Amino acid sequence: MFRNTYDSDNTVFSPQGRLHQVEYALEAVKQGSAAVGLRSKTHSILLALKRSTGELASYQQKMFRIDDHVGIAIAGLTSDARVLSNFMRQQAMSSKMIFNRPIPVNRLVSSIADKAQVNTQEYGRRPYGVGFLVIGQDNSGPHLYEFSPSGNSYEYYAMSIGARSQSAKTYLEKHYESFADCNLEDLIRHGLHALRETLQQDKELSIHNTSIGIVGPASTHETIVPPGGAFRILENDDVKPYLELMIPKETDAGAAPPTAPAPAAAATGGDDDVQMSG
Repeated sequence: MFRNTYDSDNTVFSPQGRLHQVEYALEAVKQGSAAVGLRSKTHSILLALKRSTGELASYQQKMFRIDDHVGIAIAGLTSDARVLSNFMRQQAMSSKMIFNRPIPVNRLVSSIADKAQVNTQEYGRRPYGVGFLVIGQDNSGPHLYEFSPSGNSYEYYAMSIGARSQSAKTYLEKHYESFADCNLEDLIRHGLHALRETLQQDKELSIHNTSIGIVGPASTHETIVPPGGAFRILENDDVKPYLELMIPKETDAGAAPPTAPAPAAAATGGDDDVQMSG
């Protein structure tokens, strides 16, 4: 991917009008494990595939709570994600202190997009190497946004980022028209099916490698949910009831959810989120 003299700095355009350093940052996002986001009329959800670096390592955190009404899933450099998530928390806190109200989701996403754009224009900086899926709710309802290192942000009905995310996008494009009227259980089931498409053939979703983030009213499987359906992250045993709703892949077309859980095995190695060494 070496581009000679035109990829040495992010302020230098190539003769084709491209910024190669920004394109390389977008490639870093594609190296991270997959994350999927969906929204309906009542809920926004995130699903992420956690990976560990080895048998002795714990699974990596893929979701972060920003405020009661906002959460993110990441793909790419986790160190960059920590910096940007802390900036988002500062913006959310400032809105509460100054205006005494939660920050609108689109304004929060625009603030990190503006921050990322500066790094694509000023000399001596590098673009952030991480992409976000941002879910939240405000007075206008549930939202799902994608943020990329280029400084662009878009709102979606459903979206996926990370390694082999195109397979998940194909599933989402086939079914997105039904998402608006789905209840929470059906929405999560669609999300798990999309996330399953990003797995290697010998891997399965399990309670160890799957995270679910939810904004909206509680489901029948949740016991303690703050009023208003604040953002919460489900991991480990909390994920099991939703994994049992999945339809086996060979009968994925229109069959009813099975009563027995789908086969599950902890996945390790491969497609790890890129980590800064040292």
